[in-house]
Amino acid sequence: MSGWFVTFEGVDGSGKSTQLARVAARLAALGLDPVLTREPGGTPLAEASARCCSIPRAARDPLAEAHLIEAARVDLVAHVIAPALAAGRMVLCDRHADSTIAYQGFGRGLDVEMLRSWNRAATSGLTPDLTLLYDLDPAAGLERRAAAAEGSNRIDREPLDFHLRVRRGFPGPGATRARSDRRDRRLGRSPGDRRALLERHRSHLRA
Repeated sequence: MSGWFVTFEGVDGSGKSTQLARVAARLAALGLDPVLTREPGGTPLAEASARCCSIPRAARDPLAEAHLIEAARVDLVAHVIAPALAAGRMVLCDRHADSTIAYQGFGRGLDVEMLRSWNRAATSGLTPDLTLLYDLDPAAGLERRAAAAEGSNRIDREPLDFHLRVRRGFPGPGATRARSDRRDRRLGRSPGDRRALLERHRSHLRA
């Protein structure tokens, strides 16, 4: 796969979706054509899974929720992300596998190693070239969400302690760098190749 896979991660209200839209608009203005998608969602099957995840928590088991999210990811990777990368496109994805570890693992209390193995299976080992993590005090993020025009959702209504656990579940910079290094090795790229690609895209955004 020769494209460039960028994921936008972070707690609710951190601004990741806003930043993704800004990056996409900037790239489009430069004549580039990024593929925009999100998780869970992005295909008819994935959107159906997302709707199932939106039912009240009292009627939804955390393990069932995780299975739905992984099923959505399988379909999105197979039908949107992988084909776009194979065609040399840039893919910008609002949430990906890191959110499963943070929300279903740290937030819901499911086994993290189990979820990591599911993520690997769902993506056939695909990992992002770059993950942009937007960090914010969860209390401030929830205040933003409450004031947003679209209003709160079921995740926003979880107790603050849930959101604090979720924040702890996102990886630090060192973890994302190591993951990118592994992807480079699978693609036969040197660290210098990735740095050159990243600088090229940074120069597009600074232009």
